Amino acid sequence: MDKIIIAPSILSADFANLGKEIEKIDQAGADWIHIDVMDGKFVPNLTIGPSVVKSLRRYTDKPFDVHLMIEDPLQYIEEFVAAGANILTVHIESSKHIDRVINAIKDFKVLAGIAINPATPVCLIKDIVDIVDLVLIMAVNPGFGGQKFINYSLNKIQEVRDSIGGKKIFIEVDGGINANNVEHVVSCGCNVVVAGSFIFSSNEYKKQIEKLRVR
Repeated sequence: MDKIIIAPSILSADFANLGKEIEKIDQAGADWIHIDVMDGKFVPNLTIGPSVVKSLRRYTDKPFDVHLMIEDPLQYIEEFVAAGANILTVHIESSKHIDRVINAIKDFKVLAGIAINPATPVCLIKDIVDIVDLVLIMAVNPGFGGQKFINYSLNKIQEVRDSIGGKKIFIEVDGGINANNVEHVVSCGCNVVVAGSFIFSSNEYKKQIEKLRVR
């Protein structure tokens, strides 16, 4: 996992042309495509569901990194896997039985991730880390793009890195990442960078993605 993975978040893309937007970021060098799914309950926003994910699958072969910001994620796992998700990440805050949810994802032979909101302490995921493939640290309060990076997230990234030790687990960070703070984020232990507004606010997606590639 030495390479830093760049996963543009299509939450900030042109929703009227999502297929073309995905083609563009694929050609611009995106490693994964980050897809935010919101139900208007777990977070105060509504986005897309499995049918849209399925319709977008034909536009790229890159992994679909699907972030479920929804209540009761267990009932939707099979639908999102069938739609083409390669990675499914659920929130520790979304279910009383998160172990069951993670194992259900793994039963479908896709990567399973656990996400934590800014105010959620890292200690709450210590018992789940051994069975996940990815930990997603939210550096903004989830729901909307374009928010400012919360600086104490850097400490949480380091905590996660320390808690996983030498395990082969992706550490993903989402929210407010740009060319000015990406080096700090990576130096703390992040190896998957999610960026939406920073990439899609420019017409030159390739240049924006390259600015995030810390070497």
